[in-house]
Amino acid sequence: MGLLDILLGRTKPVAPDLDQLFALPSAAITLEAAAGFTPTGGGAVCFATVEGAAFEQTHREVQALLDADAERAGSPVELRQDDYGYSWLVSQRTPDQLPQLVNDLHAVNSSMEVNGFGPQLLCSLAGFRDDSGRSLALVYLYKRGTFYPFAPRPGGAQRRDNALELQVKAALANDLRIEQDLSRWFPVWGAPGL
Repeated sequence: MGLLDILLGRTKPVAPDLDQLFALPSAAITLEAAAGFTPTGGGAVCFATVEGAAFEQTHREVQALLDADAERAGSPVELRQDDYGYSWLVSQRTPDQLPQLVNDLHAVNSSMEVNGFGPQLLCSLAGFRDDSGRSLALVYLYKRGTFYPFAPRPGGAQRRDNALELQVKAALANDLRIEQDLSRWFPVWGAPGL
């Protein structure tokens, strides 16, 4: 970054750091102690839908890699589309397999990045739930290299539990690189894996 960039207030974009995903298992321990949320075993990677043979080949390779895991319990990795036109590669593990789920999310992101589809990556998330049935996702913003909590209110209406999100932000400040710009805490309504 040069002097002119500093004077004009330009900032250098943060490079994605996929290794930040590996902080999720230890953050989950803090999250359970602070707010009573435990992993659901569900997680997903969201990306802008891409057409073409190269993308289809990458998708098949990623799916084959993850489905080859002999320890996988439950459904295989699957590709879903949401109502907004985005694609989600969804992984389901047992709730006690958060480290393996993180490995799945990291593998998907890395494979897409290596094959030239990094610009299409949007976010990754891991789902959590408490004893009263409230849902929470820890969302990793690929282009920012940061996390934020997303807590939909129960009942189906598209409303967020902002107080819970801020509580989780404070609880995980030492465990995860939390996104400080709250305007970037985008809702992920109906996200698979949540």
